[in-house]
Formats: sequence, C-alpha cells, structure tokens
Amino acid sequence: MSEVTTIICLTTIAGSCIPLGGLIASFQRIHPNWLEREFRYFLIAFGGGILLGAVAIVLVPEGINNMNHSLLSIPIILIGGLTFFLIERMLGLRRRGAPQLMGMILDYAPEALALGGLIATGAPTATLLAVLIGLQNLPEGFNSYRELIAQHKNTSRQTLLIMLALVALGPIAGLIGYFLLSTQPAILGGVMLFSSGGILYLIFQDIAPQSHLRKHWAPPLAAVFGFCLALFSEMLLTAS
Repeated sequence: MSEVTTIICLTTIAGSCIPLGGLIASFQRIHPNWLEREFRYFLIAFGGGILLGAVAIVLVPEGINNMNHSLLSIPIILIGGLTFFLIERMLGLRRRGAPQLMGMILDYAPEALALGGLIATGAPTATLLAVLIGLQNLPEGFNSYRELIAQHKNTSRQTLLIMLALVALGPIAGLIGYFLLSTQPAILGGVMLFSSGGILYLIFQDIAPQSHLRKHWAPPLAAVFGFCLALFSEMLLTAS
C-alpha cells in the first residue's frame, strides 16, 4: 500500500468516527435524564482525556524532535493556545452554542495535517496518532450531534449529513501535510506544537466539563501556560 493510500485510509477511518458517534447519539435517549447527563459528561471527559494523550504522547514529543529540541517549541505552543482562543472569540462559539462541534473541527484538521507529515517522514507514531484521532472523534461526534439537535432546527438526517461531510477534512488535511510538510521537518514540528497549544486550550475550555465563569477563557489559557512551564523545565533539565 502506498503512503498516499495509507493517509487516505487512516484519515477516512478516523474521520468516519464523527458520523458514527452522531449515529449512536441519534438512538433513543437514555432514561432517566440524570443518567443521560452523566453519560454525556463521561464522553466529554473521555474525549478530552484522549486529546490530552495525543498531545502528550505524540504531538509534543514528535514536534520537539522535528525542531531539534529547540526552546522555540515553547512560544509556538503558547501561540497555538492564544490563536485558538482568538478564533473562539471571533466565531462567538458560546453564543452559537456549538463548542463541541467547533472544537472537534479545530483539533481534527491540524491533527490530520500532522498525521500526513508523520507518515511521510516514516514516524512510528503515525498509526498511533490515527487511532487517537478516531477515538476522540467518536465521543466528540456523539456530543456534537446532541448539541446540534438540542440547539438548532436541523433534522436528524440533516445533522448526520453535515457530520458525514466533515469526514473529508481528514484526507484533505492529511494529503496537504504529506506533500507540503514531508521535506520541511521544522515546519511539521511547528504545526504539531501549534496544534498542541490549541488543543490544550480546547480541552480546558470547551471539551472538559468546567464551571461557568465570567472570564471563562482565563482558566484554559492558564492551563496552556502551566503545561508550557512544565515542558520548559523538562527541556532545561534535559539540556543541562
């Protein structure tokens, strides 16, 4: 199997978990209502845990390695978190009431881009990243479906068709990563680190359950800074 075919297959399978999660969510609701809420919060936290695993196990280590362990990795992660914060503010995600859907798109596309680059460089963690993308898309698809049905006027079929269309983002982003980033390891590393910062922000902002605060963006940004501080300390110890 060629690398291009591998990218298309892996990203399509991972992306198919989005409508699959929506299809599961379209079945009869769980009763009583408190049990359904608990199940949904469980899936939100589960998806956030997988995202955190993808950042810690694949994206940050591979990104730092591709950048030759440069300390520039730290500001790139911070810029990623700040950029995703600005995107959320511009789109008004909370007013539109679909943070799960937009969060899923914002982390799915750059991860698929990084996946294409990893396959091109022969990184052994490429398949692991594809598995993690699929695992996180399943609960995110489930919660995005419930979110859209509850807050918009789309029918079940329309919602599932929208989610099915999102599958194409994976192969497109994966092929872009393969053809444009395969010969640019530093840029590939930067993309992975940038994505990591954005994903960390999303985990603490929209994906993981949180208390409602007036300045709700402050805790997730603090989480990104905290992660970078720990990473900076580890890099200094390794370099010494």
